[in-house]
Amino acid sequence: MFKTNEGTIDRVLRVIVGLALIAIVFVGPQTPWGWIGLVPLLTGLVGTCPVYSVLGIRTCKL
Repeated sequence: MFKTNEGTIDRVLRVIVGLALIAIVFVGPQTPWGWIGLVPLLTGLVGTCPVYSVLGIRTCKL
């Protein structure tokens, strides 16, 4: 369906940021805004970013 458009470093950083944001829900200020971390987590795991597709950006090698 979607082609991979994220490189390895980009994917790893997205997963780390996503997990950190989700952790905010359970520790720290415990605000529901931490669930926004699902977006970078899922795009990092899948390897495709819809915004990158729209803008024509690729961080992965061909």
